[in-house]
Amino acid sequence: MKYLQLGFLLFWLSIASILTLLVSLFTDSIIIQAAVFVISSGLLLFFTKPFVDKYVTKEDKAVATNAFSLIGKRGIVTKDMNTLPSSFGQVEVGEEIWSAVSEDSNEIKKGTEIEVVRIDGVKLVVKPINVAEHSSAKVD
Repeated sequence: MKYLQLGFLLFWLSIASILTLLVSLFTDSIIIQAAVFVISSGLLLFFTKPFVDKYVTKEDKAVATNAFSLIGKRGIVTKDMNTLPSSFGQVEVGEEIWSAVSEDSNEIKKGTEIEVVRIDGVKLVVKPINVAEHSSAKVD
């Protein structure tokens, strides 16, 4: 579909128009001019496909944006996460403070380095990086 984008299409159609203008200086036949325009437009679009494939960014590459770009990032716990089901702590990832819960419902103490595993609603689900620094109490 990238070949049908307006900028790409208009550029090559304008080149074909210029070629048609040059042909019109030598002939008054509208049929010849139309044929030159259609053929040159088609050839330009067809033969520039490898160029576009090589130098234009692929649309298939998904780039994580907004909150989803936080997955896999590391941060620091700024408010303890305890083992109560409805309790959450806070973490600082980059320069932002987020509400967070522990991935395995274990308690994670303030100052522990964490990694963001996923996002659940508006909370980050995190796991400690240094397991020795958090307690192993788990909610059943």
